Amino acid sequence: MATALKLESDLIDRAAARGIRIEPSTLTLGAELSGIDLDQTLSDTDGEIIRDAWLRYKVIFFRNQDIGYESHLRLGRLFGELEGHPVLPSIDGYPEILIIKGVEGVNLTPDTFEGFKAFNKWHTDMSFRAKPSIASVLRARLLPSVGGDTIWADTAAAYRGLPAAVKERIDGLDAEHDIVRSFGPRVTDEKRAQLARDLPPATHPVVRVHPETGEKILYVNHTFTTRILGIPAEESETLLKLLFDRIKVPEYQVRFRWSDHAIGIWDNRSTQHYAVGDYWPADRALERVTVAGDVVTR
Repeated sequence: MATALKLESDLIDRAAARGIRIEPSTLTLGAELSGIDLDQTLSDTDGEIIRDAWLRYKVIFFRNQDIGYESHLRLGRLFGELEGHPVLPSIDGYPEILIIKGVEGVNLTPDTFEGFKAFNKWHTDMSFRAKPSIASVLRARLLPSVGGDTIWADTAAAYRGLPAAVKERIDGLDAEHDIVRSFGPRVTDEKRAQLARDLPPATHPVVRVHPETGEKILYVNHTFTTRILGIPAEESETLLKLLFDRIKVPEYQVRFRWSDHAIGIWDNRSTQHYAVGDYWPADRALERVTVAGDVVTR
């Protein structure tokens, strides 16, 4: 049974009693936490505060956290078991720590930059899996002097803001999510065929219910969702465009400017994110661990 969200004031008070400061980033989502060293083993109490903040704010940020690989893995396991990625590279000896360079794994070059500036990169990590990930923990390694921010959107708020008629139409519908839609053009023909064979399109509800907070969540994204099932193709295309556009509403978003050794942790069930590709010709590299999920339910 889904549990109620912790009262914000109670959470901030509990954190303060442990020397942890929580500063909300917007009234919708996001908070920055300080006063804790993530390179050390966390107490059960501190781990609970971090997890409660993650549920309450949906994406949480830490700065000046020069953690090692083992600490990165330990932090990720606070939220569940970790998983790798079928395409993105990983750190040698640490297959769960993914290397995120460029825009969603695509290095920016004179040939790719213009196209990716215009591409709608809003997405939910791993929604192409039958059991999509529930969380991601991303740390900055190499940053441009200007640009390279990441934006998150609250997909529960996006659902709440839909007109009643749209909610009525999409509740109960399912959509298809396919890894080939995004990663197919980036890999060889042989790899593309392997991805299609090993990871056939997954079907998820267009509107899911968060298993821990009980919120209704808009669960389609431009990067992986190909179509809504059971309705005419033209209506599917129209509905998806409307739903994708709702994620772009600024009032549903928080934008984070990375700094050296900053960390972001987000709830992959109730957010989408967008890596802004505005820093070419500078380089940008981050490292991510991804927490395995479960079946999406309505």
